[in-house]
Amino acid sequence: MADTKPDKPGFFSRLFGRPADDEAKPTAAEPSEAPTPVAPGPGEAGLAFTTAVTAPEAPEPVVTPLSPDLAAAPPVGEIAGADLQPIEQDVGPAALAPLAPPPAAAPFTEPSPAPQSWWQRLSQGMKRTSSSLSDSVTGLFTKRKLDHATLEELEDALVRADLGVATAMRITEAVSAGRYDKEIAPDEVRAILAQEVEKTLAGVALPLVIDRSMKPYVILMVGVNGAGKTTTIGKLSQKFRQQGLSVMLAAGDTFRAAAIEQLKVWGERVGAPVIARPQGSDAAGLAFDALVEAKAAGTDVLIIDTAGRLQNKAGLMAELEKVVRVLKKGDPAMPHATLLVLDATVGQNALSQVELFQKLAGVTGLVMTKLDGTARGGILVALAAKFGLPVHYIGVGEGVEDLEPFAARDFARAIAGLENV
Repeated sequence: MADTKPDKPGFFSRLFGRPADDEAKPTAAEPSEAPTPVAPGPGEAGLAFTTAVTAPEAPEPVVTPLSPDLAAAPPVGEIAGADLQPIEQDVGPAALAPLAPPPAAAPFTEPSPAPQSWWQRLSQGMKRTSSSLSDSVTGLFTKRKLDHATLEELEDALVRADLGVATAMRITEAVSAGRYDKEIAPDEVRAILAQEVEKTLAGVALPLVIDRSMKPYVILMVGVNGAGKTTTIGKLSQKFRQQGLSVMLAAGDTFRAAAIEQLKVWGERVGAPVIARPQGSDAAGLAFDALVEAKAAGTDVLIIDTAGRLQNKAGLMAELEKVVRVLKKGDPAMPHATLLVLDATVGQNALSQVELFQKLAGVTGLVMTKLDGTARGGILVALAAKFGLPVHYIGVGEGVEDLEPFAARDFARAIAGLENV
């Protein structure tokens, strides 16, 4: 009797619930070779596996026939109205040459600041002096009535700023007039300060006028070493050249080789010939030679530098007197101007320097330098009040444009810390 027991489902039938005969159906991807029989494992009788699978063969490419319209089209070269030629590509070295690099970007530079006006340079240069005075005034007159003690403190502050005792007393009197035992704003005090300073300086703010009928117009420069005398000569030379005047320089400070070389540098810079002799030469003899050459050349302005050593006052006095005497032999009116260069940072010492050089050389005018380096700029007011000498130029920096003709109102408002209106 035949065994009718159904076959036991295979592994995949039990796993996926598919019919057993699905497992035996060959697929198109199966290889044509017969699988290698493998002995069934325990409990899996009648189930066969293949131990090696070979990759299916690559299908043959399918070629799609052209449509009747495309098949009937003429070749590219026979298209009506076209004369197409094959493109010849040059793939030689020239065609493969690298492209030129793009131009380098210009480096970024900050825009140049706008040039400052003279008032801006003056007010900034006088900042240390004006700040010192302004702080004193603000501290004295903020929410405080004007009394005797306040006026004394104001006077002391003005004296400490080197304005001089006489000027300080006059300013204090102007502040107290009609305001005693009343409150007064600091700005009002600064305005009175500016007014009184301007009154003192108005009579000495005189320009240096070059008489063009005198050829050469002789300027003798005097001052102690370190005051900026040689640099001031260079700056004045530049200004005269800008006015269309011809200039000649004489290196009369024969005691210092550095002064001689510095003047030569300025001469080259401004286009002015420099008469110089070896260090230690006679200063008066050099001044005479320079005067002769300036006359022969028809020079408009002759500027003579001089020594400024104070260690030996007797020697300095004798040298300056000799220079002046030699110049007067050429013309009794010479020198036409004797300018004393003063360093503002020396404060009260400037008073003694004026006294000394007035005796030595007969000073006719002042040039004050380095006002930007000190809080003692008020010394110019004290000098004007005591000596009454003309103040031709003031300097607030190293540049040529930082030396300008003196203006009383501008200086007074700058020292008081007020705006220029």
